[in-house]
Amino acid sequence: MIEFGHGTHVGLRRTRNEDTYYADASLGLFLVADGMGGHQHGEVASALVRDAMVDLVSRGHSLIEAVHGAAKRLEAHARPSFDLLPMGTTIAALRLTVDGYEVAWVGDSRIYLWKRELRQISHDHSLVQALVEAGRLDPSQASQHPQRSVLTQALGVTAAEQLHVGMARGQLEPGMAFLLCSDGLTESVSDTSIAGTVARTDLASQECVDQLLLSALDGGGDDNITVIIVRAS
Repeated sequence: MIEFGHGTHVGLRRTRNEDTYYADASLGLFLVADGMGGHQHGEVASALVRDAMVDLVSRGHSLIEAVHGAAKRLEAHARPSFDLLPMGTTIAALRLTVDGYEVAWVGDSRIYLWKRELRQISHDHSLVQALVEAGRLDPSQASQHPQRSVLTQALGVTAAEQLHVGMARGQLEPGMAFLLCSDGLTESVSDTSIAGTVARTDLASQECVDQLLLSALDGGGDDNITVIIVRAS
C-alpha cells in the first residue's frame, strides 16, 4: 500500500510559482521540479520536464532514461530562444515498483528517505556542496553561504552530453517514507524539524505535507515551496 500527500505554495516573496510536481501511485512516479530563468521561463521549463517525465515513464522508460529524455526535450524547446533568458529546472524523482524504489535527481531539489531516521539520499548539485566536498567550506556554514543557490547542474542549462544525473535504488520495505521537496522547504526549515514532522505516524501524509508548508512559511517563505511525502505500508 502507498499513501502520499503533496502540495505547493508560491511563498511570501515571489509573485509566480516556478515549482511544479507530479504524484501518481498507479504509475509509481513522484517528482518535484524547481524552474529557473525569470519571467515565465522557469515555470515553462519545470512543466515541460514534468510532462516529459510522465510521458517517458508511462511508455516504459527507466527513470534515468526519462531524465535524460526530458533534458533533451527542454534543450530543443529552448534552442530557438537563446537570445532570451536561460530556461532551466531541477528535478527530483522517485519511482516505486512492487518491491523496490529508484530515485534520480539533478540540481538541489532533494529526496530524503525515512527509515527510523531521516536521511538525505540525493546529493545537491550546487557550488556550496562542491566547496564542502573540496574541504574549502565547513558544512555548518553551507546553509548561510551567499552563493548557496548557485547550481552546478540543471536541466536546460547544463548541456545534455555533460549532464550528470544522480541516482540511487533500493528495496522497498513497510514503514519506509520518502520526502521530495524544492529548496524552498530546506532553506526555511531545518532537517531536524523536517524529520520531526515526517516521523509523525499519527498524521496522514497530507497532514504532514501541510504542516511542512506552514513551517516553511513561518520560516520566512522566501521561495516557492513544494513537498511530496510518500509512505509504504
